[in-house]
Amino acid sequence: MSKISPLHSNACCTVPPVVSKGYKEKGEWITVDGMKTYVTGPADAKKAILVVYDIFGFFHQTLQGADIMAYGDHEQPYKVFMPDFFEGSPADISWYPPDNEEKGKKLGEFFQTLAAPPKTLPRIPKVVEELKGGAAKGISDWGIVGYCWGAKIIKLSSMEGTVFKAAAGVHPAMVDPADAEKITIPLVVLPSMDEDKDAIAKFEQNLKVPHSVEWFPDQVHGFMAARSDLEDPKVKKEYERGYKHLLDFFHAHL
Repeated sequence: MSKISPLHSNACCTVPPVVSKGYKEKGEWITVDGMKTYVTGPADAKKAILVVYDIFGFFHQTLQGADIMAYGDHEQPYKVFMPDFFEGSPADISWYPPDNEEKGKKLGEFFQTLAAPPKTLPRIPKVVEELKGGAAKGISDWGIVGYCWGAKIIKLSSMEGTVFKAAAGVHPAMVDPADAEKITIPLVVLPSMDEDKDAIAKFEQNLKVPHSVEWFPDQVHGFMAARSDLEDPKVKKEYERGYKHLLDFFHAHL
């Protein structure tokens, strides 16, 4: 399933102990392109990762994931930045899954307005440029991670002319196999049980870059972000495995 070049020794990337409840983030909050932005990682890091969260915005599970990516690679730490692209108005997590007409309508409206990719895509290079002149001075290389809706944004941001060197799509939404043909940088995809297997398979077939597709077949969509129930030992274990996979991938390609 994987077509990624061999990875390094596992010794350099380890997931710090995951906090199941009441996580306190390690980073701080700054403003980038007018958006509240979470930043974490060592001040002397030379590489950075931009995170595009899922439609539910800032959740403890997602913030903990950013801290894991920032500090989990002992040889190559990262500065991690997560802007609030929804500017304080994320989707309500109670809308998902959309198992009735009202929830479906609210989610549909959200995707047509705040979560419409054309609204966010132009902000990605603006964010990176602003960070280069401030909080990310000294950063040599950039990666990008997207969860759910954010995975669509990172794919569209990974095409010709991208500022990023490697990308990751976690439990991706809106998977279009045609997008894969235009991706120009190494990509890792971590689908859950809720993703369309046929669409993911066709997407992988169309990739022309080094890549890895790692399935999490017993986890729900959102298990590495807002919908992760870290008090469930099985979910916690797979959450850890997912972040280990991301760390290994970025170590090899960023």
